[in-house]
Amino acid sequence: MMTVNLRGGPVALMLGLCLFAFGGQAVAAEDDSVCLQCHGAQSGRLGDPVPAWESSVHAGNGVSCHDCHGGDPTDMAMAMSPERGFLGVPEYEEVPDFCGRCHVGVKDDYLASQHGKALASGGPQCVVCHDNHAVQRASLDLINEQDCSRCHDYGRAAEIRASMETTDDRISLLENELPPLHRVGIDVKGFEGEIFSLRNEFHRLFHTVDVEQVKRETDRFGTQLDEISGRVEGVKTDLAERKIWGGVATVLLIVAGILSWLLRRTYHDQE
Repeated sequence: MMTVNLRGGPVALMLGLCLFAFGGQAVAAEDDSVCLQCHGAQSGRLGDPVPAWESSVHAGNGVSCHDCHGGDPTDMAMAMSPERGFLGVPEYEEVPDFCGRCHVGVKDDYLASQHGKALASGGPQCVVCHDNHAVQRASLDLINEQDCSRCHDYGRAAEIRASMETTDDRISLLENELPPLHRVGIDVKGFEGEIFSLRNEFHRLFHTVDVEQVKRETDRFGTQLDEISGRVEGVKTDLAERKIWGGVATVLLIVAGILSWLLRRTYHDQE
């Protein structure tokens, strides 16, 4: 993911410095790519991407430099070789296709939007809103007056955020209901997968930057949430009933034990 200028002598010089600094050997953690090792040893613009990436959702999900920029993360000398698939830094208008290799649906929504249609004339692309290396987890916090008003009035973005907030909160609340179920032995992986997919699809809505479409689609997602929530409530009800019957069984066993003890005592007293 590192921003690197592939042209001319600076690259060769930088590689030479890296090879000298590391003696041709990887001295960082075994799971560090040579990209992180090399750039992590640099200062200024060549080193800045590393701490930015370390704080990102990409790092948290194991997406590293070569996953975006290509190249060979195991070979210091060939890390930025086009022969090893190195892509380098995309031009401004290439960014949506660059990010869209993974975020396919988001890319389609973006390109069909007013933002996407304005790309050739300098309209915002992925990096403008999401940053390039310090990419944060998608949330409605990314829709805010400070960032949106860099380019235009916040009004329409505020409408979209307001339309999405209730559903987004419901998704988070539903997600928070799963860990307690997991702790008592309920398999919640299916629910987790459904909610994860629902959230990702729901957050795609903002890229349309179409207020009316967001409002229509938000209602549809609300219906899907009702269905998932109903099934989660069914599991919770079943669990509660099991606890009740378990408690009843425990009480009956205790009562049976007491009665058995009393009967034995009465029998011994009569003897």
